Amino acid sequence: MWGLKAWVGTFFPPKSRPRDFLTLYSHRLNTVEGNTTFYATPSSETVERWRSQTPTGFQFCLKFPQTITHRKRLHNAEVETVEFLERLAQLGDRCGPAFVQLPPTFSARNLPSLIAYLDALPGGLRYAVEVRHPDFFAAPVESALNDALRERNVARVLFDARGLRSAEPGDEATRRSQERKPDVPVRFERTAPFAFVRFISHPEVAANAPLLAEWARRVAGWLAAGDDVFFFVHNPNDALSPFLARDFHAQVSALYPLPPLPSSV
Repeated sequence: MWGLKAWVGTFFPPKSRPRDFLTLYSHRLNTVEGNTTFYATPSSETVERWRSQTPTGFQFCLKFPQTITHRKRLHNAEVETVEFLERLAQLGDRCGPAFVQLPPTFSARNLPSLIAYLDALPGGLRYAVEVRHPDFFAAPVESALNDALRERNVARVLFDARGLRSAEPGDEATRRSQERKPDVPVRFERTAPFAFVRFISHPEVAANAPLLAEWARRVAGWLAAGDDVFFFVHNPNDALSPFLARDFHAQVSALYPLPPLPSSV
């Protein structure tokens, strides 16, 4: 997300208005995981507004609509796919990797459907895939998935929920997050020339330090090799997520020189 009322007065200036949230966000962080497109494909006018409200260098990483991934399960979704791709093209240089988040029931027997769908996507854009079924975390299916993605330069989303899983479910936000997020092992193997990481954190900021330090070393190495890295931080208390993200950027910067994040305006 790029806007939360709880950020007003902390991450955003006091009295910030919701209509200004995207602009304010894009002057503090340089990319966003766009979950809004999972629920509906935005209009052309909306996408044009997103582009106009953000500075050069900012990138949207938009999720494929659930109509494609969950309802149609990648079958007979040509119309919806074309519409979504048109919106991505509208973003121009603001378009980061778009990602396909597959439902937990999308298993090994559905792998041919994923491969066929990816093969039908046009070139010129970057794509990532997040799998959630246990089949894709065990041999030999995992190797088949990784090989298929690697052959197509599609990134496997590296999903790390160790922080969240280590927390005591002592509050409603943490309990809800533990129920909703997939309980799968973390993977570090990459399948594309860029990395796409989703880090699901412990609700207590300090408890994430060892895991983020581990990721900072990996990310610094990837950046040193010339690869792009898209690293997203989630927290059961979303009010803390942007601060974790900025702290992580500082950790990576201490290991590999990075341009500074946009400063607050």
